[in-house]
Amino acid sequence: MKEFISDFNKLVKLRLTLTVVFSASIAFLIGAKQQGEVMWFNWLMLTIGGFLVTGAANGFNEIIERDLDKLMVRTMDRPLPSGRMNTGQALVLSLFMGIIGTLVLVQLNFIAGLLSVFSIFLYAFVYTPLKQKSPIAVLVGAFPGALPPLIGYYAAFESAGFGLAYSEVSESAVVIVPLVLFAVQFFWQFPHFWAIAWVADEDYKRAGFRLLPTKKKDKTSAVLIFISALLMIPAGFLPWYYGFGGYYFTAVSLLGGLLFTYYGYQHMLKMEDATAKKVMFTSFLYLPLTQLVLLFDYLPL
Repeated sequence: MKEFISDFNKLVKLRLTLTVVFSASIAFLIGAKQQGEVMWFNWLMLTIGGFLVTGAANGFNEIIERDLDKLMVRTMDRPLPSGRMNTGQALVLSLFMGIIGTLVLVQLNFIAGLLSVFSIFLYAFVYTPLKQKSPIAVLVGAFPGALPPLIGYYAAFESAGFGLAYSEVSESAVVIVPLVLFAVQFFWQFPHFWAIAWVADEDYKRAGFRLLPTKKKDKTSAVLIFISALLMIPAGFLPWYYGFGGYYFTAVSLLGGLLFTYYGYQHMLKMEDATAKKVMFTSFLYLPLTQLVLLFDYLPL
């Protein structure tokens, strides 16, 4: 049982999945805060449904890449390439998680359920095969990667047919807030994934993955990592600009954006794995911290 739990955690990429669930949960609580009441049972259902949907997408990803994972040091110990789990078992688990997770999210809100299906498809069946073909995979992957705030936010509202049922929230708010949350998370993914791709470049090459902007660790890729890091400064001002991010949130976002920019600039000058790691570790901290601060510094529209 202990070995199965360990393999299951690796199949669903537990740390990544929990990060995604955290992002969706914060967006749910922001949507609930807009309405003046948090339905904690619904929040629990979102957490469970979001975990299952994300785990399913990661499971499909590992099934598709099982032979490639054997070639990389960072992934060769996953259950499929190591032989501890066969493809049929992983497929059954992933299908079960995808179906149950989607049904849970649909019960909360139709839009949230629809977006969850779209995210599984885009991540597993579009982004995953593109990783070997073109650096555009990072752009494509940024879309499903930025969907958790949308899923979580809409899950906080009751469905009204194919739309939302809301009374205490303005129509503009239910459009602006989730789209801004989506945009911030979308832009964040470029310095995040490009920094990881720089650090893991040698390992990625063994599997034929092409995730750096120019497919190699050169000056152009370093410049684009810097530009993507620099863009986090204006991205962090979006909630304030649209009227729902307070001063504390804006200050934390600005500091995070400046840190992104500083480390991105250092990496552009030195082009070392050590400088890329600083951009990467900044990305690990930036998103959950700013989302958490926004939850407590949200200004009603």
